[in-house]
Amino acid sequence: MGEVQVIFKKEDIQPEGLKGKVVVVFDVLFATSTITAAIADGAASVIPVFSVDEARKKSEQFKDPFVMAGEDKGRRIDGFEPPLRTYLKSIIQNKHLILTTTNGTVALHQSRLASSLYASSLLNNPAMAVHMAEHHKEEDVVLVCAGSSGKFTVEDFYGVGSLVYHMQKKGKWGLSDAAVTALGFYRGSGAPRELLMNCRIGRLLVNAGLDPKEIDFVAEEGLFESILTYDRESGQIKEGKNATSSA
Repeated sequence: MGEVQVIFKKEDIQPEGLKGKVVVVFDVLFATSTITAAIADGAASVIPVFSVDEARKKSEQFKDPFVMAGEDKGRRIDGFEPPLRTYLKSIIQNKHLILTTTNGTVALHQSRLASSLYASSLLNNPAMAVHMAEHHKEEDVVLVCAGSSGKFTVEDFYGVGSLVYHMQKKGKWGLSDAAVTALGFYRGSGAPRELLMNCRIGRLLVNAGLDPKEIDFVAEEGLFESILTYDRESGQIKEGKNATSSA
């Protein structure tokens, strides 16, 4: 029986400590939700990068059709699409998405030494739970909250609790105290939309002009069945229902 552990923010990640473990990264508002939607909408892959400069360098080397999207501390980046499904859905099919964000893509980058690395969100957590039970039930699983610029965020912790809830429905897992707490928080928090609208990041984004429909969308738990698998050699996230990353 595998054990489920939780990391509360990306600054707590110790990359060497993730070797040999299964890692699932959450940035519900919005990076991993955007990645989930992009793959479901037909993107060839998503390439999460560490910084704006790295995204631009990657685009100069890239030969296949691609779209660049991202934000820097919540601000729009010149030459980049906003990293939200509304802007990407109509232009992403059969293209690669080069994505940079302040928190989520950094957390993925710092977790890349894991034996298997995934991105998840409320949108695909039920499918991810099935995948965990079918492929990783005897392995230790680390659920990573990206957080926000060094701070804990309830929306990522809620996302973790959601996955733990669905994993428990599919099999037996040993839960750390943090995983037990995340599960209890998920069960007691009510409708996801209300939580996402009223959390600190949700309020900040809406007050800055974000259309609340973007939050309505990422609150739709189980909308997609995408399994977002990171390939360490290529640095790409692709659909991978029946695959895990190479060790």
